[in-house]
This record gives sequence, structure tokens and C-alpha cells, in this order.
Amino acid sequence: MSRVPDDRLLPHPLVGGAFPSPVAPGSGWPGDAADATTPVATTAAGVRRTAARAGGLDGPAGLDAAVSVCRACPRLVRWREDVAATKRASFADQPYWGRPVPGWGPTDARLLVVGLAPAANGANRTGRNFTGDSSGDWLYASLHRVGLAALPTSTHAGDGQELRGTRMVAAVRCAPPDNEPTPGERDTCAPWLHAELALLAPTVRVVVALGAFGWAAALRGLAGAGFAVPSPRPRFGHAVEVPLPAPPGAALPAVPLLGCYHPSLHNTATRRLTASMLDDVLGRAAALAGLT
Repeated sequence: MSRVPDDRLLPHPLVGGAFPSPVAPGSGWPGDAADATTPVATTAAGVRRTAARAGGLDGPAGLDAAVSVCRACPRLVRWREDVAATKRASFADQPYWGRPVPGWGPTDARLLVVGLAPAANGANRTGRNFTGDSSGDWLYASLHRVGLAALPTSTHAGDGQELRGTRMVAAVRCAPPDNEPTPGERDTCAPWLHAELALLAPTVRVVVALGAFGWAAALRGLAGAGFAVPSPRPRFGHAVEVPLPAPPGAALPAVPLLGCYHPSLHNTATRRLTASMLDDVLGRAAALAGLT
């Protein structure tokens, strides 16, 4: 691959404009919270410091903005920008976001969905979690059926999609080669999720983990936010439900963690995960969160 960002200016499929790939912070991409003043973490220590200093989720100094400009994992930075520059042939006429993908959804969400990582030609292209790939097609269709998404599809940032009381995040915020981050990349990225859970703690009532990777990341993040995670840690399984008590004195209820098979192409094609199975978990989560 080229390892050189694509500096051609291409129009966003929905809002027009002209963007290079990767997209420059503050250049008008729908939902981009960052600008030239947003601090850039370039090391694992920098991620920890920047995540700890975030006073909220939104705004140029917020956690979402800081996540979206992170450059702490050299292999992932090269990969996501290589993909953005070379592009899949079917998307050759589109600019690629090509940056880390922040969480998406209301900042006072009652339900948090934790996945693995952005898809190389999905969220790495669109800049929004689970948007523009087959996994997202399954997930948004289910969220719509259970009343948590305004639309049954999510194609691009700026498409009018809205989530009701629900926020979606990835455990690792950059698209990894072969969809497999290394343990070091996982650990470098973890403070973003820990900080996000701490900021959401006053409102979040349910966490859904997609797949074993999301389950392990959610448990680590909830433990980092002060929730009581049992030892040994509970094992992942589809429709497994584990209540996690809040920190002592926090005056918060226990947060149930629900497991769900990831809506990957393999899982859906083999019917390991069916639409009704996905609806059952998300519907249960919506009810527990008081969103139905």
C-alpha cells in the first residue's frame, strides 16, 4: 500500500463539500467534533493523560474530539490511512474519514453498545460506528425494530439517523488489519473507553457487548469506571446477563451487562446470529434501560 494519504478533494456522498482522505479535523465533515485546537495523543501515556482530562464528551476539547485525532498506535495509523488512500473500488469516488471513530449517540445515553473496532471500508470510511457495512445493516435494522433508532439503515454521517437513548462505541477506535488489534493496541486504546464509561456513569443503565472482544473490553471499562466486576470475570455468551454493582456511595443502580453475538457477516450468514436473536437482546436491553 502507498502509506501516503490521498490529498484529492472528493465530495461527501450526502452533504457535498470537498474533503481529502483522511478527513482533516474541523473541515466540515458531518459530526466531526475536532478542530485544529484538539489535543493529539501520540503515545499510550498521551492517551491516558488526554482521556483523563476530558471534561465531557462533546466539543473541540471533549473526549469524542480527542479520540478522533489520536495517533498513538503507529501500525493502526498507517493501516487506516492506507485504506483511506487506496479505497475499495466501489467507494473510489468518496472521501474516507480515515481517522479513529469516536462514540456516537446521545451524551446522556441510558444504553451503551460496545463493539470491537471500525470496519476498514465501513466506519473508517463514513466516520460513524457501524455505518456503511453489513454488520451495521444488521445492527441498525434491529435497533429500529426495537425502537432505539430513527431509521432502519445507516449509510453515512449526515443521513438523518438518530439513536434514542443509545450510544455506540468500539473497544478499539481505529480499523485494524484483518479486524485483529494486537494486545498492545487494545491496551493503548482502553483509556478512551474507560473515560467514556466514567462520563456516562450518571445516566447509563445497561451495557450490551457485541462478541467476546467487546465483552472483555466492557468488563475492563466498567471496572475502570468503578463498577464491581466479579472475580473470576464472567464468561461471554449470547444473551448472558450479569449485573454489575456501582461504586460504593455512587447512588447508582447496578448496571446489567448483556452479551450478544457480533453481527459479523460470518455469524449472520451461518445463522449463528439471527435477526430475532439480535432483537431479543436489544429489546431486553431497551426494557432494562427504561427506553420502551
